[in-house]
Amino acid sequence: MLRKLFTLAVILAVTGLAVFWLVTIPATVPASALGARAPDLANGKEMFFAGGCTSCHATPGQDDKTQLGGGLGLKSPFGTFYVPNISPDQNDGIGQWSEADFVTAMTKGTSPDGRHYFPAFPYTSYQKMRTEDVRDLFAHLKTLPAVQGRVRDHDVHFPFNIRRTLGGWKFLFLDGKPFQPDASKSAQWNRGAYLVNGPGHCAECHSPRNILGGIVEQQRFAGGPNPEGEGWVPNITQQALKDYSDKDIAYLLETGNTPDGDSVGGAMVPVIRNTSQLTAEDRAAIAVYIKSLPPVEGPKKPEKK
Repeated sequence: MLRKLFTLAVILAVTGLAVFWLVTIPATVPASALGARAPDLANGKEMFFAGGCTSCHATPGQDDKTQLGGGLGLKSPFGTFYVPNISPDQNDGIGQWSEADFVTAMTKGTSPDGRHYFPAFPYTSYQKMRTEDVRDLFAHLKTLPAVQGRVRDHDVHFPFNIRRTLGGWKFLFLDGKPFQPDASKSAQWNRGAYLVNGPGHCAECHSPRNILGGIVEQQRFAGGPNPEGEGWVPNITQQALKDYSDKDIAYLLETGNTPDGDSVGGAMVPVIRNTSQLTAEDRAAIAVYIKSLPPVEGPKKPEKK
């Protein structure tokens, strides 16, 4: 009897490991899936600002925001993640990456050497981007200055530093679904929805997260604790912005000024630096979409002591 139980336990363990191994295989996009295409650099630049690439990837301590040497430390409950160099440098940046490497990183969260990226890189949002927009973004990045300097490794402790387990995280939170337009909505609304949920990755900061670090979908955009551990990220549904018009929101995205004469601060300052560079049409589309978000009650903000 004991021998049978032992054999059954071994079979179950081997089966479990095999399933885990299959589920956690890093996904890739083959070059053959892309095909020939002339890049649209103007669109790539728009995606660059919509994605706020400079906010995280610009080398800290210098004013030129096209110097994407990385190095910024992003604190989290799981450790500190150091933003990589994404300049076209051949040795320390992404200068040797292929277009397929970049599309894979953005939409699958997999590195060129076949490792899972940590979701501090918001590929759960970038997966919603159109492939042509990702390709145009890559073409734009290649026009920026090459920056030397390899960024230090992440400071993430066991067991969160085991990359293979991130395949399980992706199984739970990376659905692989690109943005799907809503035929019942206007073209402007759909453009705003795409920019907010795809390249803009607004929900990544403006939503509370569960114990595994995944977004709490029922409270998407409802604000919550700053993922870096300090401060509070505001609710941007109509629960908090009911007095804002879509024109107020568009103006805020351009200037950083609120309707009551105040101005944004903290992590929103670099966001505005990017959204102010978008076309007026895209800012208006974002505003129309945000204004349409139904009111959602977010986590309770702690009272100041």
